[in-house]
Amino acid sequence: MKYIARIKTDFKTKFGVPRQSGLVPELEARIVFEPEYRNPEAVRGLCEFSHIWLIWEFSETVREGWSPTVRPPRLGGNKRVGVFATRSPFRPNPIGLSCVKLEKIDLSSDDAPALIVRGADLVDGTPIFDIKPYLPYADSVPDASGGFTDRSDRSVLKVSIPESLSGTLPEEKMPALLSALAQNPVPGYQHDPNRIYGFEFAGHEIKFKISGGTVWVVDIE
Repeated sequence: MKYIARIKTDFKTKFGVPRQSGLVPELEARIVFEPEYRNPEAVRGLCEFSHIWLIWEFSETVREGWSPTVRPPRLGGNKRVGVFATRSPFRPNPIGLSCVKLEKIDLSSDDAPALIVRGADLVDGTPIFDIKPYLPYADSVPDASGGFTDRSDRSVLKVSIPESLSGTLPEEKMPALLSALAQNPVPGYQHDPNRIYGFEFAGHEIKFKISGGTVWVVDIE
């Protein structure tokens, strides 16, 4: 298979990226097609759809061999379940699937046509194999069971940023950062309230710690 596109996001590394698509709808990204597929005719009619499926490669986790069981973050990283019962990136084939909101199609820039999407859970530069429209009549199953994810805690955290740091990040990037932090990017087995974590976001290093149900941002460099 060939890559047809790559995505441009504010996350340069895996840590901090939302664990599922749609959890951070404020997070905007740009999908740029490879030159071979950079043809406006290829996206004709796509603007009629509100959401699209992305089929992509876990390019940061490609490895030899595979394990039949993994430790999902949802279960605190301490319990093993079958790899096919999870969305873990450590799979026999490193293929990811994400549903994102199609904000608009850019037909005027030098890299046009490019897709502007929201809610992606991909690292910057992730290669994409295919793009398909989301079909509500077929893809939505309102009474579906979510397995162990139905039993796990999906509550969001509070986020506290000192006023002295509030203007460090561009204003338009702040809603996505707050939402991403509220999803708790820290692995479920980490509970040290004094440990400082960090990830790169929108060209800045975000440093924070978590205690008492709150994410405390300590620095934005």
